[in-house]
Amino acid sequence: MKHPLKKPVDVIKKTIVSPLQRFFNTEAAGGIILLVVTVFTLGVVNSPLAEAYEHLLHIPISFQIGNFLIDKDLHHFVNDGLMVLFFYTVGLEIKREMMIGELSRPKDAALPLFAALGGMIFPAAFYLLFNANPETHHGWGIPMATDIAFAVGVLTLLGNRVPMALKAFLLAFAIIDDLGAILVIAIFYSSNLVMPYLGGAAAILFVLYVLQKAGLRNLFFGIVCGVLVWVAFLKSGIHATIAGVILAFITPMDRLENGDNRLDHWIHILHPWVAFVIMPLFAFFNAGVSLHDLQLDAFVHSSVAQGVVLGLVFGKPIGILLFCFATVKLGLAGLPRGVGWSHLTGAGFLGGIGFTMSLFIGSLAFSHPEYEVFSKGGILVASIVAGLIGFVILKTLISKEAEPAAE
Repeated sequence: MKHPLKKPVDVIKKTIVSPLQRFFNTEAAGGIILLVVTVFTLGVVNSPLAEAYEHLLHIPISFQIGNFLIDKDLHHFVNDGLMVLFFYTVGLEIKREMMIGELSRPKDAALPLFAALGGMIFPAAFYLLFNANPETHHGWGIPMATDIAFAVGVLTLLGNRVPMALKAFLLAFAIIDDLGAILVIAIFYSSNLVMPYLGGAAAILFVLYVLQKAGLRNLFFGIVCGVLVWVAFLKSGIHATIAGVILAFITPMDRLENGDNRLDHWIHILHPWVAFVIMPLFAFFNAGVSLHDLQLDAFVHSSVAQGVVLGLVFGKPIGILLFCFATVKLGLAGLPRGVGWSHLTGAGFLGGIGFTMSLFIGSLAFSHPEYEVFSKGGILVASIVAGLIGFVILKTLISKEAEPAAE
């Protein structure tokens, strides 16, 4: 006799569970969820729930042991705490690509490396053209970074006709882009260094590195050391999220019993949490732009908004294409197989989707609420415009390439 619940359970599994599993396994899933959360947040901030949203952001959280005190609000704990795991995962991916991936072979790495350099230099230059003012020039790092989740999500929406080499190129230059943004945060968006805490962080990292080299692989010990390093960075004046990157770089790449290397193992474990929990939470706490605060006339004439929008929409693709062209002409690298200049143009515009890292740098660059609002508005507008242009270019290109086959 069949169990009476078996059929309903099977129906639920077939109609709800399986489609959800397939969705979360797609490469576009992270970008789609990030987009949904962003739209939801914009709706909340511009609704009667706006006051409750602001209250949620500023819920105080504090930890104290003797005279040692950490006192932040919930918004800062998301940005300075949860985002450490995002930066740790990014660091793992950068290290993996440099060790065994697209960036491990100098000739293969040359094109995305120079593309990323152009894609950082030109957006910053575009921003500074409009922001020589000392009050706003500190935001030059905002348009430098590419949001991997959104960029890859747009590529995935184009289907399997997108050349795999183009996807590899986009991933590689976006990863280098992230490394550049991390260095910019560490060097230019840190201040008032407290050397005792910085020395303490260095000492813990050194001990952890030596013990790992000696073969110690105790998870609990590693987590405790990681938390201590984060606390030390939080108090040192260097942004706490940099702790995640450094911890990733000293994570060993040894083989586990199942044959996987340790980097892939942790990337596999952390990626769903980062893509479906941490980044959506970050978007919820950072993407809220009140249309009451963002008056259209003031936004259009804001040098901050102009610099961010032009930096991402034009600076990114121009810098990427010019540096790629110079790299190929100098014989330092060739175009990937099946990828032409039109493909790179589309990818260059997708590089202008700057969402996550741009919002993060914007939160560090400005203490003035108006400038932060203008930077957020500029990031949202630029990411939408650049993403749509990149999508249309690649979609048109793919459609033209498919025509002869259809005939």
